[in-house]
Amino acid sequence: MPDNTTSTFIVGAALDGAGWHPAAWRETTSQPDKLVDPDYWTDLVRTAEDGLLDFVTIEDTFALQSSGRLDPDQRTDEVRGRLDARLVASRVAPATSSIGLIPTVVTSLTEPFHVSKAIATLDFTSHGRAGIQPRVASRGEEYSHLGNDNPLGSGDIPGGSELAEALTSVFASAADEVEVIRELWDSWEDDAEIRDTVTDRFIDAGKLHTIDFDNGDFSVRGPSITPRSPQGQPVVAALAHADIPYRFAARAADLVFVTPDSPLGTGDASEVLAAVRAAEKAAGRTGEPLKVIADLVVLLDETAGADGPTGETAADRLGRLDGLGRPLAEATEARIVTGSADDIAGIIAEFAEVGYDGVRLRPAVLTDDLPRIAGDLAPRLRDRGLTRDSYPENPTLRGLVGLPTDVPSRYAGHSGEISPAPTTAL
Repeated sequence: MPDNTTSTFIVGAALDGAGWHPAAWRETTSQPDKLVDPDYWTDLVRTAEDGLLDFVTIEDTFALQSSGRLDPDQRTDEVRGRLDARLVASRVAPATSSIGLIPTVVTSLTEPFHVSKAIATLDFTSHGRAGIQPRVASRGEEYSHLGNDNPLGSGDIPGGSELAEALTSVFASAADEVEVIRELWDSWEDDAEIRDTVTDRFIDAGKLHTIDFDNGDFSVRGPSITPRSPQGQPVVAALAHADIPYRFAARAADLVFVTPDSPLGTGDASEVLAAVRAAEKAAGRTGEPLKVIADLVVLLDETAGADGPTGETAADRLGRLDGLGRPLAEATEARIVTGSADDIAGIIAEFAEVGYDGVRLRPAVLTDDLPRIAGDLAPRLRDRGLTRDSYPENPTLRGLVGLPTDVPSRYAGHSGEISPAPTTAL
């Protein structure tokens, strides 16, 4: 019989506030008073798990949400404020059993040692379902909150070659930060813990390794204080829209979220896929190729109820929400898709045909569109053979997204201090 617990196509959901439409919180079905309630987030992730999705991502920044991409605003008609994504994922982990959890972490303003420890802990609390989406801080107030200078400069952002040089430096540092996190995850070998009461040995000190990472800007000695987690290497995902971030993803990530076929994207689906593969070559990536995942903002038609006709169409709902404030098209860099579950399943199938490894769906209104993704769209994708019929037993996030699950520590079999692998320039 075929194995219906495996899937060659990845489907995830991106969670943020009340949803990706700026007016999502104003829907009568929304729950704006629950956005800082842990049960709200648990219910959302359980809904995604009911749809057999591979993972959810949870957004985070070090600045308040803003209608400006680089500057704060004074708007009071949109959601402002958020919880810490890592802590939300840790709260949700024991309340779920199968879905992957990928919190966003502003790694450029968080010590790599702290990040490695937090995500390894999440991997333990979720029994191997942890990931991380490292994020580069881009706004001045994110740096000033911690008393740091903005590496992109104060005041006006430079343009042309000066901007490219600054961005290259920022993303190169971000790649180094992820490399340190990965080396710390490996700094305990899998069998470093002995726990032998007869010999009074809890650990084998020879299987804990210093990493001695030093790139000239920061140094980390190691080892971690957290044992090697269930996955060994939790999944690293990155969002990228252009060449420099593509090269960051090629050097640092396992998954890359891209935005083809959108007004702010860098080309159609085939062009973006080709650009990512070119970035992998430029970054000197070896081993597993990046899993390339297309981001789509989704609004689904309201389906017919047991005693009534089909409700409001997704297109009408989008128009109504756009009329309440800032239009969705001004608030997202991803392609917006509306329609029935069959319509959107067809669009997703087209990405699979082009060669994408999956999609990440951004529900426009979480309380409306996420249940429709789980209850209406996911079955259509299963009917097309794109997704699984059930989760495998004891799933890991690496397994769910098709990455190797047996990943030995890079230091296994070595003794003493290990020099880190050489870094690759962006």
